[in-house]
Amino acid sequence: MLSQIVRKATLVLLLLLAIALVACGGGEAAEPAADEAAENTAAEAAPTEAVEPAPAEGEATSGEMNMDALVAAAQAEGMLTTIALPRDWCNYGEMIDSFSEKYGITVNELDPNAGSADELEAIRANQGNTGPQAPDVIDVGLAFGPQAKDEGLIQPYKVSTWDSIPDDAKDPDGYWYGDYYGVLAFATNTDVVENVPQDWSDLLKPEYAGQFALAGDPRLSNQAILSVMAASIAYGGTASDPAAGLDFFKQLNDAGNFVPVIALPGTIAQGETPITVAWDYNGLAWRDSLAGNPPVEVTVPKSGVVAGVYVQAISAYAPHPNAAKLWMEYLYSDEGQNVWLKGYCHPIRFNDMAERGVIPQELLDKLPPAEAYANAVFPTVEEQNANKEAVVANWDSVVGADVKEAP
Repeated sequence: MLSQIVRKATLVLLLLLAIALVACGGGEAAEPAADEAAENTAAEAAPTEAVEPAPAEGEATSGEMNMDALVAAAQAEGMLTTIALPRDWCNYGEMIDSFSEKYGITVNELDPNAGSADELEAIRANQGNTGPQAPDVIDVGLAFGPQAKDEGLIQPYKVSTWDSIPDDAKDPDGYWYGDYYGVLAFATNTDVVENVPQDWSDLLKPEYAGQFALAGDPRLSNQAILSVMAASIAYGGTASDPAAGLDFFKQLNDAGNFVPVIALPGTIAQGETPITVAWDYNGLAWRDSLAGNPPVEVTVPKSGVVAGVYVQAISAYAPHPNAAKLWMEYLYSDEGQNVWLKGYCHPIRFNDMAERGVIPQELLDKLPPAEAYANAVFPTVEEQNANKEAVVANWDSVVGADVKEAP
C-alpha cells in the first residue's frame, strides 16, 4: 500500500531539486451511487454518475453538461457544511472563501479544531438530521477513510480528475481519496526556546521542561496519533507498533517535559506550549501568520520522519449532497490543488500538475528544501490502523497524560 505515493514523493523531491526545469504557470472506480439523502434533498438536475473529464476547449460533452447540472443543483441547496477545517490548516481559509465566492454557496464551518475521530462521530450523531450540525464532507487521516467506509458513514463519488489521483491514495470505489500530504515537524517559539530541538531525543533534555506538547489529543487526533508513530520509529520501533513511542512519551511526561495541552498557534505564541510537533504545512502557516511575533522555527527531525496523507469523503447522510460533490470537484481541480500548495501542503495531484506546467513558480520556490524529506516514511493504511488502535488503547495506561484544550 502507498508504494506509489512513496515513488511519487521521490519524484516530487527530484522536481524540487531541479525546480528551474519546471514550467511556470503537488473509492474504487465504480459509478457513484445516489444515496437516500441525495434523493430526498437534491434538485432534479443532480447528476447520479461520475462527472467525465473536462473536454478540450470548445468541445461540448455530456460531462460538461453534468457539471452544469451539478453546479445548478448545488446552488439550489445553497449551503455546504464542513467540519474540522481550521482556516490556517493547508490554506483552508482561502479554499472555503474562494469556493463560496465562485459558486455563491454559503459554507457552514463546524468545530474547526475537531479531530478525525470527532468527524466520524459527527456523522454518526447526525444520521437523518438535515440541520446545521450535520456535516456534508470530512477531511480525515488516511486510517479513518476505510473505517468510515466499513461503517457505512460515507458515500462514493468519483471526481472528474480521478485518473490523476494515485491509485494507492484512493479507495477504488470512490468512497475516499487522498487530498494532500506533508511530514511531521517541530514548530518552536524561539523567543522562549533558546536551543531549537533537532531530533526526538533532544526533547528529553532538562532544558525543555514544561515546553513540549502535541497538536491534538492522541486518542482522537490523527496528527497526534501519527506523532507517537514518528517517535516510535525514531527509537527503533515500527510504523505498526507504537510501543517505543508510547514509552518515549511516558519518559517525557515523567520528566515534566510534556505539557498535556493541545498546542495551537495561540498557545505556541503565548509560550504555554512553545514546542510542538505538527504537520510541516501547519507549522509553516503558523510561522507566517505570526509574522515574527513571536518568531517560529519549523524543523524536520533528523529521525522518525513520518509523512501523512489525508483523505476526503462525503457523508452518507449529507444534507447537501450536490454541494458536497461540487466541493470535491473544486478541491481536486488545478485551481483547488494550487490553493492547498499555497498553504505548504503537497496536493495529491502535484506530479500531474507539475508535468503539465500548471503550478506557479512562486509556489514551488516557497517549498521547504527537498533534502528534509529524503528519509520520510509513508505508512500504509494497515500500519496506520494498527498504530492508531494501539495508541488509542494504551495512551492512558502507559503515558497517563490527559490531553485537553487549553482553558
